[in-house]
Parts: sequence; C-alpha cells; structure tokens
Amino acid sequence: MASLFTDKVKVTIKSGDGGDGMNSFKSFKGFANGGPDGGDGGKGGDVYVVGDKDKGDLTDYRFGAKFAAGNGERGGTNNCFGKGGEDVVFSVPLGTLVRDAETGKILCDVYTDGEKILLARGGRGGKGNVRFTTARRHAPHFAQKGEKTQVHTLILELKVIADVGLIGFPNVGKSTLLSKISAAKPKIANYHFTTLSPNLGVVKYYDKSFVAADIPGLIEGAAEGAGLGHDFLRHIERTRMLVHVVDISGVEGRDPWEDFKKINAELKEYSEKLASLPQLVALNKCDIYGAEENLKAFKKKCRGKYKLFPITAVTGEGTRELIEGIFEVLDTLPPAEPVPADEFEYERADVSEFFIDKDEEENVWYVTGGLVDMLERNVVLNDPDSMAYFQKVLKDKGVIKALRERGVAEDDTVVVGGVEFAFKN
Repeated sequence: MASLFTDKVKVTIKSGDGGDGMNSFKSFKGFANGGPDGGDGGKGGDVYVVGDKDKGDLTDYRFGAKFAAGNGERGGTNNCFGKGGEDVVFSVPLGTLVRDAETGKILCDVYTDGEKILLARGGRGGKGNVRFTTARRHAPHFAQKGEKTQVHTLILELKVIADVGLIGFPNVGKSTLLSKISAAKPKIANYHFTTLSPNLGVVKYYDKSFVAADIPGLIEGAAEGAGLGHDFLRHIERTRMLVHVVDISGVEGRDPWEDFKKINAELKEYSEKLASLPQLVALNKCDIYGAEENLKAFKKKCRGKYKLFPITAVTGEGTRELIEGIFEVLDTLPPAEPVPADEFEYERADVSEFFIDKDEEENVWYVTGGLVDMLERNVVLNDPDSMAYFQKVLKDKGVIKALRERGVAEDDTVVVGGVEFAFKN
C-alpha cells in the first residue's frame, strides 16, 4: 500500500475575539446607583505553531484542519477583568514553511524542535464603562465591545531539513545506500518508486555527523508531471550539497551518462540554485557485470568536472570513501539556515483611519475604516452620553471637517457604521 506521506496542506486559524467590557454600577443598600464599576473584557487567545521533531509529515492535516483560540470573557462588576481566552497551539514537523494563503507571504519557517511561533494575536478586550468617566461624564451608561478577529487560511509546506540530498533515477540504490551509511531503515525493493516519501538518516563518522535525505526518484519529464518528480523536489531545496547516485551497471538497459545528464537537466529546470549546489557522484552497482566498462566511459565523458566514487551499496564497498568525500565538501560550506520570514503580521484596524464615499444616486455619504470599527464597538445608540462621545470623536478625528471639504450639504444623510444621521452645519 502506498504511503500517505503528506507534505503540503491548507489549514484555517482564528485567534479569539476580545470579551466585551461590562456596563454596571455599584449598588449599596439604600443607594442603587453608586457609580460605574464595569471591568474590561478579557483578551482573546492567540494562535501558535510549534516544531515537533517526532512528526514526520503533515498527514494529520491532510483533510484540512481548523484551529480556533478561545474568546475572552466579558468584564465583571466591581472593576473585575474578564478572563482571557485560551491559546491554541498546533505542532508541525521541523522544516515546515508557513505561508498566508491570500498574500503568499512567509509567516515563519519552523526549524527547531520546541520552537513556538505566534501566528495570530487575539482580539483586545473591550473597556468597561468605568473607563469612560471624565470630569464632565460621571456615570457613563455604555461600555466597549471586544475586538473581533478574522479567519485566516494558511499553507503549510514541508521541506525536509537535511545536509545532503541523495538524488537519481528510481531503483538506482539510493535507499540501499542510506541504509548502509546510517541507521535509517527505508523500504527497499527491486521496483520503481519504492520510496514514496523522503527518508532521513544521520550519518556518523568519528565525532562528526550529517543528515542525509533519500529523495524519491526523479525521472525524465518530471517537469511535465511525470512520475513523482517535482512533488518531491522541494525536499532538496534546503540541502547544502547533493550526492547523485547513478546505476553504473546499466542493467536496466539505460545509459548511465544519459541518466546523469537528464537528472541534472530536471534540477536546472526546477531551480538554478539546486543545479548549482556542490554535487558528488556515487557510481553504484560496481559489482555487476558490465559495470567496469561503463565506469571507464563515464569517467571519460565526465572529464573531471565531478568527483566520482565507485561504490557497491549492497555490500558497503566504497561507502567509507564517499562519506569522507561528503565531509570534505560540507566542511567548506556554511551551515543551513531557516528561510527568513517576510515582514508580515495580521493587521489590526488603524483606529485613526477613515474613508468617505458617496452614493450619488441616493445622495448618501458613507464613512468607513478602522475609526468606524472602533466606534461601532463603543457606541450605544440609545444612550445620550454614548452618542455625545460618538459626535465628539467624529469632530476630533477630522471626519466632520473632511465631509465639509468633500461638499456635504445641510441635511444630507451620513452613515457611520450602523449610525445614520442628517448632517447639520
């Protein structure tokens, strides 16, 4: 049965809404209205992602997943704050790139075990009515609603973290080589595409070590979707170098040199960066009849451009020299680093920003923007104090002035959020 290895999925996240502020007044025996004491609402929970070295792929989320943090609780009486919403944390394998589906921006590259990264902040809690007292307003009968948050879609894309990528046609012995040089136990059989997912193995040599990845075989035409091809090329994008495994025996009737050229052509078509990585060539199956002649022909055509290592992966012959050659190259290369995140954060509304549009047919002016979102949370339509606050904000923030500059006339209808009124000069 084929592996259910999953390396790219979509998930949705939503941080928690902020809790509403409380509108309440102190009450004593014989004195029912003792002043405002409504507390603030609690902050909504945040959404985090965390790296987990024990996860191999994204199969848990292959049918989609939704992660919603808890909402903040409403503020209490006696100036008590509402309880904050619970955070939600979901885990992904190391090497998972997290993108915003709408913009394509990279939020983070989960690279380290236990690394916890904030993806979306919870909404701010609304202010209780005690926060709206002023020298002239002693008993505000309104409170602020909590900040609402939006649902966001993310793309999780796994790119395995390995120092060395083993590449080559199917059935050339990559899995066998990995099993010989590391403790990895990949599935091995004598048919194409045995490897349906990248296998990782730690190769130790005295006090040194590196991580090698056996990448599923590329075939000619992968760029057009043939075989497994480009579905798995992303898994060698992080590697510092490549080991190109070639079946030098030609036992399947293919020309080793032509195979070598075709794989490199596929690499170049996918990414110039991959094609330019340092590359050693492991000429495998040297114990099979006919391999010696093919080896001579390969060396001649190669003309010293690549360093060649004749090996027999089944017996382990030549693998020590190959490992030493890999370490020689790795010692000259910089360490691998995570993909830098874009400067991106899910925006909160700018509470000073507003926009004015006019419906010419209906002669109605509409005011929208972050300022209006804030007012919708604050204003209680049937409360005189709240409406006075509403009008003061419109004046102080320049909305009234901007409407006049745009040509609003006496008694024109102006709509601000859910509030509709006739303009008065």
